[in-house]
Amino acid sequence: MVMRTMRARAKWIMGVVAVLFVGWMIYGYGMDIAGRGATASTAVAKVNGRSIEATAFYAAVRSEQERRRQQGQPLPTTLEEQRQLEDAVLDELVQNLLLRDELRRRRITVTDQEIIEAARTAPPPEVMQAEQFQTDGQFDLQKYQRFVNSSADPSFLLALEARYRDELPRLKLFEQVTAGVMVSDPALWREFRDRYDSVTAAVLQLTPLSAVPDSSVAVTDAEVEQYYRGHRDDLERRAVAYLSFVAVPRAANATDSAASLERAQAVYREIQGGADLADVAARESADSASRANGGDLGTTPRGSFVPEFERAALALRPGQLSEPVLTQFGYHLIRLESKTDSTLHARHVLIPIEPMGDHLTQIETRADTLDLFAAEQTNPTALDDIAQRLGVPLAQAPPVFDGDRLQLGRYLLGDPSIWAFSGAQAGETSPVIETDYAYYLFRLDSLWPAGVPPLDEIRDEVRRLAGEERRSAALRRLADEIAAEVRGGRSLEAIAESRGLTVRTLGPFTRYQPPPALQAAPAVVGAAFGLGVGQTGGPVPAPQGMLFVRPVHKTLADSTAFTLQLEGLRAAAHRRARQERVQLVLASLREQATVRDLRQDLERAQRAAQANAPPQGRTGF
Repeated sequence: MVMRTMRARAKWIMGVVAVLFVGWMIYGYGMDIAGRGATASTAVAKVNGRSIEATAFYAAVRSEQERRRQQGQPLPTTLEEQRQLEDAVLDELVQNLLLRDELRRRRITVTDQEIIEAARTAPPPEVMQAEQFQTDGQFDLQKYQRFVNSSADPSFLLALEARYRDELPRLKLFEQVTAGVMVSDPALWREFRDRYDSVTAAVLQLTPLSAVPDSSVAVTDAEVEQYYRGHRDDLERRAVAYLSFVAVPRAANATDSAASLERAQAVYREIQGGADLADVAARESADSASRANGGDLGTTPRGSFVPEFERAALALRPGQLSEPVLTQFGYHLIRLESKTDSTLHARHVLIPIEPMGDHLTQIETRADTLDLFAAEQTNPTALDDIAQRLGVPLAQAPPVFDGDRLQLGRYLLGDPSIWAFSGAQAGETSPVIETDYAYYLFRLDSLWPAGVPPLDEIRDEVRRLAGEERRSAALRRLADEIAAEVRGGRSLEAIAESRGLTVRTLGPFTRYQPPPALQAAPAVVGAAFGLGVGQTGGPVPAPQGMLFVRPVHKTLADSTAFTLQLEGLRAAAHRRARQERVQLVLASLREQATVRDLRQDLERAQRAAQANAPPQGRTGF
């Protein structure tokens, strides 16, 4: 009765409902994904033995794509981006199942009255940001409550009810697990000191390459074989794919550049004729980051832009529009808003230089030829034939490991690796893979399973690793010798001079913000703060070798400032501790669960079904 009354109370514009709650819908799919009758061939994952069905998974993926579309976020355009989106959706669905189980185990429920109270007093962030509920730029609860109490379409309250029926039990769970969280004042003082204590230190760094000559680490063939036998676990490799490929470049030519300049000049004349630059940028600019803000780049420190852009911008008067300025990104129309000695604020419209007209048609025709005659075929010669047909070279790609991107020159491609390790067979060709700079077609030449490769295949790598092990042992001996000299009373500077090494002075720095040379060496930072001024400590192991450290000056945190900030520090630390506890609980649920990702199994089954299907034949070509 209570909920029927709530549902009948208000109306809402249906379009607004869709926008506000499409983001929530992905979670709703998690409420009915445990497989009732699901089989291995229809499940994308199993969580503690229960299936997440493919239909629910792909519905959630579509919902997430729609949410991104409605919020103006970019949609996936590559296999890699699509896999990242699907991974995120699957993680969310898995977490939903685990949370539902935990809610049942703890017998956490929510009443109708609790939902009504939450809906009246704690609307979702999207609703709080709606303009009709604002007064002087701030959310006005009374306006919102008057709206809820008015007669409007019940769809809004139905969606709101579903959202809170899902969210409130989780909030109760999080309140339970964080109920005992507290941060003591001594702990806050330690954190404050970590932020504001500072030290300046003298550091002597011993690196394997600089401190140990190559002559001392020569490795014989017998030692290579001994290392291989003794370190097989360290030599285990992920699966590796060997690929061939052809590429159809998408690079612009001189004609394209001239056409882009002509377009930029036309846009320049349009703005000079009175068109609003913000409107033109929203329509024309290729800079997606600033386009949504009318081309506004914000106030930024000088030196933030490429030199050609910055020189042109600083040469303008505030309010003046530049003629087209060429950079590596294309032609810019720049309007300077303001500048100081250290900053500048500008808007721009970016006209890219990209293939167009007949050149674009030629590129797209060649890409269509790739797709038509060679893509997704099992004939190993298809790639050779298409390379000859198009007059493009057939190239060998570097080996790519499962989970890595493929490095082609200065470009990294994720799609070839995803395709190769998703059930492709040797000799098979990929779909056409489109990037901003080329269309690619790959062939899987071979795929080596995970394991330890034969010694002959990795002999050079094993020799290098055996040499590094010997070099590390020599470095430890050198560090022990220097430590003995320090104990004997010699200074770091004298020791460094006698051995051709260098002592550097670093700082002042805090525990939270160590210098770049020490950011990966927390033990060295700890030693710098733990030692007294003038004391030398070491050797301390670090990722790049061994270090000796001697504090030369320290500044301690101001206890008076701490007392003045204590209340704010306490509140912030409590929020942070609660969030960390929630994340810990979620991680613990995931760690204790048995989660099997079955997507590759499903893809292989689909491929097998397609391979066994009756041939359709190719017609019309």
